[in-house]
Amino acid sequence: MIYRLGELFCGPGGIAWGALNADIGDDNYKIVHQWANDYDKDTCETYRYNICSDNPKSVYHKDIREFNLENLPEIDALAFGFPCNDYSVVGEQKGMDGVFGPLYSYGVKVLNIYNPIWFVAENVGGLRNANDGKAFTKIIDELKKAGTHGGYTVVPHLYKFEEYGIPQARHRIIIVGIRKDIDVAYHVPSPEPYADIDNTCRKAIEDPPIPTDAFNNELTKQSKTVIERLDHILPGQNAFTADLPDELKLNVHGAKISQIYKRLDPDKPAYTVTGSGGGGTHIYHWKESRALTNRERARLQTFPDTYKFIGSKESVRKQIGMAVPCKGAKIIFEAILKSFAGIEYPSIEPNINE
Repeated sequence: MIYRLGELFCGPGGIAWGALNADIGDDNYKIVHQWANDYDKDTCETYRYNICSDNPKSVYHKDIREFNLENLPEIDALAFGFPCNDYSVVGEQKGMDGVFGPLYSYGVKVLNIYNPIWFVAENVGGLRNANDGKAFTKIIDELKKAGTHGGYTVVPHLYKFEEYGIPQARHRIIIVGIRKDIDVAYHVPSPEPYADIDNTCRKAIEDPPIPTDAFNNELTKQSKTVIERLDHILPGQNAFTADLPDELKLNVHGAKISQIYKRLDPDKPAYTVTGSGGGGTHIYHWKESRALTNRERARLQTFPDTYKFIGSKESVRKQIGMAVPCKGAKIIFEAILKSFAGIEYPSIEPNINE
């Protein structure tokens, strides 16, 4: 079957790339783009350019709270990486009490209107602890009950993408749901087949070398002070663990975020690529005293070098940081397709109870 995919909070297309490139060796089981929505204009332009250049009007640039969900083209599948701002351990952790917390409900609305065969929902690991765990319980309960075909069987799991060959320590809760009236069961794919992949950040960034004419590869201008500070920071260290001269130390009281001016360890996966933040949060090269370029950051998110991000340098940085790693998404979509095709694959038990 060809599954027509709708997306809310689509971002620049990490999930979509994984879906459209999912291949189980049977052309009868594929995923195609149907429509997508995001509130950010640059993000929508990036998505249109890379995912659906032949059908740009299928991407709706609109705040979800003002977006008419009725009368969209029919879909067989839904993906929604609902905003994580209020669930992230880096944020204020307002959970359901924040502006972004309740936005998952629009995914539930789409399930109720279109009754897709299956869905994929994505959020940060902190979702489980928001509002003392009540937010996660509420979201799972509403997803289970959604639609008009008896609800969905849901399989939530905290995926540690570095275990799946992704060159980045990125931990995300992904919830796969399949309609209960359909006799198909999804199993969490095992990370074991990816155990021998070289997923060091050195490999991701340097092999093969980034083409000189690659998109989004301009260097960040570093101040003299930043360069001097980085010169004293060893691979894997940050501004607080390095032996810095007094004049280069940061005047920070309270919480000391470990990613501030943190150099990559070239022999390990990168630490988590983030979408925004002030000085010291850009991810720093292990050898050269500079921040990574957006293209290098995109490689850590497993976007192909041909993937063009549209917008200002800071806008592109945000888009890359908010995305789901392309190849990580592909693994999950291939597991879904194999489930429907009746193809067995190595699997593990979910690490989250419903």
